[in-house]
Amino acid sequence: MSIKIVFHEDYFNCQYATDPAAAGGRLDGIMEIIKSRPELYEVIEPSPASEDDILRAHDRSHHEDIKSQALLYELSALAAGGAIMAAETACNGTPSFAVIRPPGHHASSDSCWGFCYFNNMAISLLKLYSEKKIKKAFILDFDLHTGDGNINILENRNDGFTVSILNPESTERGRYIQEVEAYMKKITDVDIFAASAGFDQGFEDWGHLLFPEDYTELGQLMKEYSEKICSGRRYAIFEGGYNHQVLGTNVDSFCRGFA
Repeated sequence: MSIKIVFHEDYFNCQYATDPAAAGGRLDGIMEIIKSRPELYEVIEPSPASEDDILRAHDRSHHEDIKSQALLYELSALAAGGAIMAAETACNGTPSFAVIRPPGHHASSDSCWGFCYFNNMAISLLKLYSEKKIKKAFILDFDLHTGDGNINILENRNDGFTVSILNPESTERGRYIQEVEAYMKKITDVDIFAASAGFDQGFEDWGHLLFPEDYTELGQLMKEYSEKICSGRRYAIFEGGYNHQVLGTNVDSFCRGFA
């Protein structure tokens, strides 16, 4: 099966901030591989998230704070729109991966840190929930850094939307994969699988833990269990990853298992 890659050329714009996550060159290696393999990848272009979309996940003061910085708001809204497109594509039965910037899993409803501004994952899932397309979701967050924004916005809600989140804690690569599969085996009733896909756990990145074949296995687990539980509805959103030389290989490895 092919996989839809959500991407916009404006994501190459790194002028919105001076932090490491905005550094130029991050997406180049990823998109070079993706564009070279049309038999596996189809690139689709998103539109920005609307204000209403963003305000499902964030309070108005936080929205206005980001909006006061024109380019940051433009790109953050476009990233959130990319996440929404990936979620909608997955909900319609086609696996998708959103190659978006800025990232989002450290953004809470009223604050943000860790190079994140709007919570792309929360915005995308809450969009589906608001349209009554899903009631329950599972998130695998395999970024090196726990996605506290995902947890703060999406866990322990009082509106009927149920989200379970796994941030694996194992520090040995074999046990890491085992931890993920053991968790997935216990899932019985969700409507969509989603991944906050950070690649800074890579062996040649900050975490010095996961090899390309491990990312393939994570993708395969997402595929296998989503097909068992929710008709294969699954999508992933790009979060962290700092060694630009290996990012393309690691993303491609994950997507090959995920497709």
